[in-house]
Amino acid sequence: MQNGDVVRQRPPRVIQISRTAAFSACHRLHCNSLSDEDNKKIFGKCNHPNGHGHNYRVIVTVRGEIDPITGMVMNLTDLKKYMEEAIMIPLDHKNLDLDVPFFQSVVSSVENVAVFIWDSLKKKLPPGLLYEVCVHETDCNSATYRGE
Repeated sequence: MQNGDVVRQRPPRVIQISRTAAFSACHRLHCNSLSDEDNKKIFGKCNHPNGHGHNYRVIVTVRGEIDPITGMVMNLTDLKKYMEEAIMIPLDHKNLDLDVPFFQSVVSSVENVAVFIWDSLKKKLPPGLLYEVCVHETDCNSATYRGE
């Protein structure tokens, strides 16, 4: 390159990267402010007093600029560690309603599981990186949350 040559820089590239984790947990769909009759009517067999279990699959997506030095939005090893702390430790092989304080006052629906995971990850990840949490409760049922 000669003096006076203009160095052309590429505009920053914004990309999303995702990592998946799986955990098993049981829960009972039940709202304490409703009668037993209303709970049975709303939640059906998912309101069974003994609860039921799921093999949840969680996809966490972060979004940001690709670092020109590392070529990464963030190190996936770090994301794996944050997911272990925010998802696996508090939720895996737990009774969500009895073992996770958040669900003692909130119905343990897949929607609220996604919110719980979002809130937990938001505290751990660098600001502005968390983009989406998608929780698959079954092959047919999932909830996606973007912090709205």
